Amino acid sequence: MIARTRDFIYTKDDLFFATTSYLHPKDRILSFLRYIPDENGDRSKNGKKYSKVDSKQAYEFLKKEFPDYLFDCENTKVMMMGVPHEDLEKIIKPEKRLNEIMNSETEEELLKKVVKIADTFHEYGNISYKDMGISGSILPGLYDAEKSDIDFVIYGLENHRKALHVFEELKDKIIFNSISDEYWERLYDKRIKDSTLSIEEFKWYEKRKNNRGIIEGTLFDILATRKWEEIRGKYGEVRYEPVGISKINCTVSDSLGAFDNPAVYKVENVEIKEGLDVNITEIASFTHTYAGQARDGEEIVARGKLEKVIDNDQHYRLVVGTTREAINEYVKLRKLFK
Repeated sequence: MIARTRDFIYTKDDLFFATTSYLHPKDRILSFLRYIPDENGDRSKNGKKYSKVDSKQAYEFLKKEFPDYLFDCENTKVMMMGVPHEDLEKIIKPEKRLNEIMNSETEEELLKKVVKIADTFHEYGNISYKDMGISGSILPGLYDAEKSDIDFVIYGLENHRKALHVFEELKDKIIFNSISDEYWERLYDKRIKDSTLSIEEFKWYEKRKNNRGIIEGTLFDILATRKWEEIRGKYGEVRYEPVGISKINCTVSDSLGAFDNPAVYKVENVEIKEGLDVNITEIASFTHTYAGQARDGEEIVARGKLEKVIDNDQHYRLVVGTTREAINEYVKLRKLFK
């Protein structure tokens, strides 16, 4: 294992990718293109200019300019991105970048806020500085000092849960502030394209997640990444076979991975409401909307694509967020608390 989620990859072709997995094929690192060279770009580094690309732009750019970064994934049966080892120039680590910032005596306001976040989680959550990092545009140094958000990484799923508790305890009291309703309403318009969640429901869920806030006017996210010792398995040893659509009622037995990538909920007491009558043991969400949506012991209703998990102990999982819009795919409490 040489790279994990939240790392950035810099290639010999002057491209910046964000790592998207803990497990990788033998010949490449699974990752997604984020920044490309562009003489008219709005990001600068070492005298060069770059632009950030969205999903559609990324695929179109690679298909035209660098098709070797695309491959047909045997596990998922779809075309994916990945940096071949021979094209790898450097792996940029969030934990090392944070250490650099903290030891730089920086005068940049954005980076000073990064340090304040780290100090707060260390002081109030007893989280080691070694278990923190900084990702997003700040990691490769392609940030806008006035506009960029802060993608703050916590290593270890238990540590991440501690960080969420710290934010919950301190928000609107010390250093951290809640996000305004206006922001949540804009995000709702961007994410929700059907009637699965009302705007009031969406705001309720997002506010209680405690994974996103404001520090001195700057938006920041508290992101989860596993410690190296928490990463299990090898790439390709588990395969997934789509077998239709399913809707279930169930109880969350373990939500520790609810902010991981993908978000994972272990479930029990499953009642099949739609689809095959099979042994569903977990829900995986590939959309931010349904990450952190439910907690241990809560009764939920979920709908998504059903997949057979092919490993030593065959079972099934429900997948939410199989498309960007996640139309009619969701994870919700059966009874919303007020």
